[in-house]
Amino acid sequence: MNASDLTPLEPGCAWRTDELGDGYVFELTGAHLEELDRALVHAEATCDDVLDITRDAFPLPTLGAELAAVARELIDGRGVVLIRGVPVELYGKQRASSIYWGVGMHLGQPWPQNAKGHLLGDVTDQGRAATDPTSRGNEIGGIAFPFHSDGSDLVGLFCLDAGAGGGASLVANVVTIHNELVRTEPELAAELYAPFPYDLRGEQPPGAKGWYTMPVFSRHGDRLFARYIRPYIESTRRHDDAPRVSDAAREAMHRVDAMCADPQYHVSMTMQPGDMQFVNNYHVLHARDAYEDDRANGRVRHLKRLWLETDVLADDDKPAQFRLGRTDSYWSSKGRTKSELTI
Repeated sequence: MNASDLTPLEPGCAWRTDELGDGYVFELTGAHLEELDRALVHAEATCDDVLDITRDAFPLPTLGAELAAVARELIDGRGVVLIRGVPVELYGKQRASSIYWGVGMHLGQPWPQNAKGHLLGDVTDQGRAATDPTSRGNEIGGIAFPFHSDGSDLVGLFCLDAGAGGGASLVANVVTIHNELVRTEPELAAELYAPFPYDLRGEQPPGAKGWYTMPVFSRHGDRLFARYIRPYIESTRRHDDAPRVSDAAREAMHRVDAMCADPQYHVSMTMQPGDMQFVNNYHVLHARDAYEDDRANGRVRHLKRLWLETDVLADDDKPAQFRLGRTDSYWSSKGRTKSELTI
């Protein structure tokens, strides 16, 4: 991509921190909670497994329309929402997670999150080391995570336990960052439209290469699509056959990282039990501050994760590499499962 060919994209989806305010917070009302409770009772009476709960099996006659508007806002607006107020202490973790799943089904369809086919993943300390090249972010505890995107249209996190301290969730608007780079540093922006290598973390099919390539920025029509997971880019150096990142491309990544870290481009939120965060993976990068657990007193940070495909975007609205079925076809063949963890 030539720098002269680049143009700012989707300005209506761009925001800076002072423009976002707290408009991304969706407070559940008493009427919403009553409707969620009725939907849960209905789902439990008709479904034997949380993964069997469909949109129809979790009826939300009033809230459902509001969630449809949230889905559109995630794709064509701010790209982030924090739905607040599910009383986890009232339902317990398992039933509260079923409410989260039911809400998610009103926003999209589940995508597998790994080669095991997990659809309702766990983000908690699972004893995996960050230095393990086959570990995935949701398995690593304690440390801060850099700004990155996940492998679906939308990603959702539901807080069951906030842990003993820390762990704030940060989201940065990559549309704003893209457009600023195009206007002020187009040569760096052009580097980000070239392919970057990504490590498959050992989840490739047998006999296949352990990496794939994808640009950080892709344009499809008038839409911007971002994929950025720097630790996965860096870990491809363990593969002798993977392409190496150029100095210019590395400078461009440094610039993205610095802009994400700049307070004018991101918002920080401390998630409490009952909070659901959903973000558009193509427009928002998310990160995590370091946190502490207190296992002796039962304060262990635990979030449930959903990857969702939204029908707000049809396949034709997305570049081919962002459609379900590229590297995900192998994952899909593994079938659907909950996480192996118990709650």
